[in-house]
Amino acid sequence: MKIVEQLALFLHNKPGTLAAVCDALAEAKVNIYGMSVSDATDHAVVRMVVSDPRKAQHIFEAHGTLVMESDVLMIENENRPGMLSRIAKALAEKKINIEYAYLASLPSARKGLLIMRVNDAKKALRVLKNAAIA
Repeated sequence: MKIVEQLALFLHNKPGTLAAVCDALAEAKVNIYGMSVSDATDHAVVRMVVSDPRKAQHIFEAHGTLVMESDVLMIENENRPGMLSRIAKALAEKKINIEYAYLASLPSARKGLLIMRVNDAKKALRVLKNAAIA
């Protein structure tokens, strides 16, 4: 569990745009650890955690893509019922708000990956480590 930098890209919402982003990252040997895509009428917001955020940001900006950075928690946790509930409760008890989150794991996987944006990442990290959540 650690605090990492997440990049948010604002892309045209049309076929091939995400593929071009992924191609550029692959060519630069930047790995995507987590990603979410939210659509709007004329654009999509792509949030991603990558292996080299500086390199990725440079690539996106060189192509004229608007990029915003934010700190998020990256939590590798047990893939079993109730884990997200334990995390959410521990944060709620300390008045830490979860602004958004995304996660994934295969049904057969022992571990999953949770990316979470909270209103105070440093405090949330301390709370979760003290609670031995992840």
